[in-house]
Amino acid sequence: MGTAAELPAAGVRVDADALVVALFQAEGARLVQLARWFVDDRTAAEDLVQEAFLRLARNQHRINDPDRAAAYLRSIVVNLARDHNRRGLVSLRHRPPAVVDDRSAEDHAAVDESRREVIEALRQLPRRQRDCLVLRYYLELSVGAIAETLGLSPNSVKTHLQRGMRALKAELEELG
Repeated sequence: MGTAAELPAAGVRVDADALVVALFQAEGARLVQLARWFVDDRTAAEDLVQEAFLRLARNQHRINDPDRAAAYLRSIVVNLARDHNRRGLVSLRHRPPAVVDDRSAEDHAAVDESRREVIEALRQLPRRQRDCLVLRYYLELSVGAIAETLGLSPNSVKTHLQRGMRALKAELEELG
């Protein structure tokens, strides 16, 4: 995965193919991770990310600042995932483990149960709070990047994060 530094500079017109390729290399894997928080399986997540890149390529002319293209892609992925879930095809689910480990069956069961509880608690949150929490704590975006992705002010993001954390804590305490 690359960084936004590999993208063409702001104000420089680039062809759609070069922008899409650079963004895919820089953001593709992270976007699949993001989609996995909203959809049930990896294939669906990959399909959503592919669709997001297709939409970016079709609408590349709307992007005057390539530095904002990654945020535009994240917002497309989040919106596609919402639409996908709205159709009732899949539900929010935990991120798959990145590395196979040697934990015991009991350890796996305890961790899996804990993840299920967190996911269930996240499901109970209002959409904006859930989106902000997932982008902040699972994709590790800054408040500014979340604001850009969701089209909110940074202060709104902070408010949603605070309220979401309080509600998540309360929900988890209720489940536990």
